[in-house]
Amino acid sequence: MVADDKAELGSLIEILPPVEFCCIYGSKLHPNNKDETSMIDYIIGVADPKQWHSKNLKLNKDHYASWLVHLGGARMITDIANDIGVGVHFNPFVSCNNKMFKYGVVRMHDLIQDILGWERFYLSGRLQKPVNILVDNLDVENVNTVNLKAATSAALLLLPSKFTEEDLYAKICSLSYMGDLRMLFAEDKNKVNKIIQGQYHLFEKMYKSSLEEYAAKNLLRFSSAGDKQVHIFQDCGLCAASTLVSSLPPSIRSEMGMKLGEKRILDDSGRVRQQVVIGSKEQAAECMKRLVRRKVMVSSTRQAIAGLLTAGAVHGVRYVANKMRKAWKSWV
Repeated sequence: MVADDKAELGSLIEILPPVEFCCIYGSKLHPNNKDETSMIDYIIGVADPKQWHSKNLKLNKDHYASWLVHLGGARMITDIANDIGVGVHFNPFVSCNNKMFKYGVVRMHDLIQDILGWERFYLSGRLQKPVNILVDNLDVENVNTVNLKAATSAALLLLPSKFTEEDLYAKICSLSYMGDLRMLFAEDKNKVNKIIQGQYHLFEKMYKSSLEEYAAKNLLRFSSAGDKQVHIFQDCGLCAASTLVSSLPPSIRSEMGMKLGEKRILDDSGRVRQQVVIGSKEQAAECMKRLVRRKVMVSSTRQAIAGLLTAGAVHGVRYVANKMRKAWKSWV
């Protein structure tokens, strides 16, 4: 992204209270996106959301639904985000410098927990796809490498012994949509393919180190075909599958252990740790898939309800209508 485009897309941050982390995600990063009506999506991380919203209400109260401003204020905003949603408050349809924005505000602690542990598997899923980081005071980009390795491991469990690099990125991209009820009626059915095709080189850059690490462990090998597609071959044996499972986030491993069983082993550093007992790669993949789908279904549903409450009637209906219009166009 050229400097002028980055400055234009990042203009909103200049009118908000200070933040610890900010990135742009979503369709506006796609080079082929010519839709001038689509919003620029932000994820904003702050130390104390209640305090931050208090300041932002003084600076930009028009960003919030009027009933929240007059009846609830910062406390209600954060209570709805935490108790009904998944810890994120979104302000959609915010106009700035002739651009339309939507920004989600989250506590930094909750963001880091989701990145490392897939506790909610909400924002962590968005950070498995290319983003444009504008502010990163706590080195979230480096922390996110754990998330990227976990996403690679999850995708490899779900893939066969031979596939293309594009297949891998599509599988990674689809993880955060498994179980998302919006995909049934309010999302473009071609969404995953459009994301991959529009940002393929960015996915290559993001996942290069994870793929190189697994290749060095002889879990993967690569070959280039005449069609310039990179074909990947993976070891589908039990030992390789156990290695992939060991790189999944703690919350997923723990739940898999409760369903499939666990045993104690010594790791490379001589420490005792629990290992999930799996009978086959297919068994591990199916168990993990069910767990991820359930997390996504719960989180996406909770956040959708919280979003409709806090966006206000007009913005809520407008947002859903926009989503359904895009979905309808993709289906017909």
